[in-house]
Amino acid sequence: MAPTGKLSGFRREGTDWFCNGGLPSDITVSIEGVTFHLHKFPLVSKSGKIAKAHDEFKDIDMKTLKMVLEDFPGGPDTFLIAAKFCYGYRVELTARNVVLVHCAAEYLEMTDEFGEGNLLSKSESFFHKNTLRSWKDCILALQSSEPVLPRAEKLQLVGKCLNALSMMVCTDPSLFGWPMKMYGSFQSPGGSILWNGINTGARIRSSESDWWFEDISYLSVSLFERLIKTMQARGIRPENLAGAIMYYSRKHLPGLGRWQGGQGGKTRTVASFSLTPATVDQRVLLESIEKLLPDKKGKSYCRFLLGLLRVALILNVTQTCKDSLERRIGMQLELATLDSLLIPTYSDSDALYNTECIEQIVHYFISTESNLTAFSPSSRDQQTPASPSSESLRKVSKLMDSYIAEIASDVNLKPGKIRRLADALPESSRLLHDGLYRALDIYFKAHPWLSDREKEELCNIIDYQKLSIHACAHASQNDRLPLRVVLQVLFFEQLHLRTALAGCLNALDGEIAPAAPVPVTGLVETAGEIVQRDGWVTVVRENQVLKVDMDRMSSRVGELEEEFSKIKQEMKSVAKSHSSRSSPRLVARKIGCKLVPRPSDAQPESLNRTGSTPRASIEWARRSLKSKNSESFT
Repeated sequence: MAPTGKLSGFRREGTDWFCNGGLPSDITVSIEGVTFHLHKFPLVSKSGKIAKAHDEFKDIDMKTLKMVLEDFPGGPDTFLIAAKFCYGYRVELTARNVVLVHCAAEYLEMTDEFGEGNLLSKSESFFHKNTLRSWKDCILALQSSEPVLPRAEKLQLVGKCLNALSMMVCTDPSLFGWPMKMYGSFQSPGGSILWNGINTGARIRSSESDWWFEDISYLSVSLFERLIKTMQARGIRPENLAGAIMYYSRKHLPGLGRWQGGQGGKTRTVASFSLTPATVDQRVLLESIEKLLPDKKGKSYCRFLLGLLRVALILNVTQTCKDSLERRIGMQLELATLDSLLIPTYSDSDALYNTECIEQIVHYFISTESNLTAFSPSSRDQQTPASPSSESLRKVSKLMDSYIAEIASDVNLKPGKIRRLADALPESSRLLHDGLYRALDIYFKAHPWLSDREKEELCNIIDYQKLSIHACAHASQNDRLPLRVVLQVLFFEQLHLRTALAGCLNALDGEIAPAAPVPVTGLVETAGEIVQRDGWVTVVRENQVLKVDMDRMSSRVGELEEEFSKIKQEMKSVAKSHSSRSSPRLVARKIGCKLVPRPSDAQPESLNRTGSTPRASIEWARRSLKSKNSESFT
């Protein structure tokens, strides 16, 4: 800080500084419009740069040496500290000014050659003994180095601070001075725990791994980028680095927090530091952040990437940055959620949602070989397949079907975009096409002006054989579908019913005759799955009871036919051995039959009906049961 008044030996009048030594000034130094009226001897004895200028000035017959210091590190305030030191006044070095003072001393060549314990060696000693040993002081020193960053990097001050910070992240945070964590009145300035105001000597150890996120978020983009790269080289865990990047991004990209579920930063130690928030260019920040992102996968990380892509589209970043974000998202698309995929259109397009971006993400999901591992992989996740697995494909297909259904209500959405999104995934990714049918039904409802030809072209993306029985039943009565499509649905609906019925009957045959040579185990399991899926348990039970009753009836009818044929043969033999005058009643008595008294002219007709009734009744019963069965399944 720049001391003022008589106590410091300097006074200020407007833009001029004067020394209170009582002697007239013989040297003036101008820095950024501020003039210092000083004396040659104190400055020449400490500064090599001013000594060289004084030697050159001897040949000029002038009483006052005038110097203009261009690009002086730290400006007038820092030069005032250096001037005080030259006059022998006490100067106070802090974490805020040590980098500036060190750069100024190097600029003025205030080395030990011009006096032992000169300003350059004193500032360097303070920097190594005090600043680099404290987390707080390193953060403050880095932030204060922004005005002199090139010179500070040349003097390796920035690199030393970055290495110190990266080392401290791997160590117990309670070792780096106070305040590290905010523990209220239970922590002393030395970092120990207080009990009733008494220092217990015990130190607080933090188990959290994100205690440093808030502190480094006050650094500029360039320093933050260098710090993350230094931590990567030191081997900091990728999940910790990703957490710091996500925290920094949410703090400096206000639009990003909306899609992160309200995850905001906690207030930690910055209040004690009195840091000034960094001013960043959001577009430069996002393009720099994208290069720092680790190649890992995770649900929250994927959601963050999608939110970052939203902001990237708003800020109109470079195409390279946008493509890289889409590639990162595509390599873990199975972890995305529907709400995070609903990216609005920020261009002049009439559509509500940016489908081209999602289509490109799906393309990266299919075509890019993904070797990403989770942040904390389990033993089964260590070997990740290079191509999307069948499970990942199914998850993404369900996600895309839901996405198409969600955007289908947009009246400005073109049919071609729907088709491209549906065709982006291979056919093998969808076991059922119910999701596609639902999406198209929503689209047809929101676009009643579409012609039947346009609807038929869209319906071609549906494989009707992969529609469930419920979807077929809905589609067969859907008046929004073209007639040709309805006919195809009806055909495959009947095919589903026949296949399911055949499977059920074959399964029942296998249960009744287990000794049959044809194995029916797999068929029984398949039929059982079909029955459970379509809810036909009651119908199958009824069919089983009817089949048993039909078998019993068939055996009984066979017995009656045999008995009736025997009776006819005996009657023929009796008729040959006796005369035609014999009474039919006597013949019946001889063969042991009882005849009900009926008119004589009706008896032959009754016999004829009796001969045809058993088989005809059975055929009628079978037809009635079959029709009843068909109506139940339909």
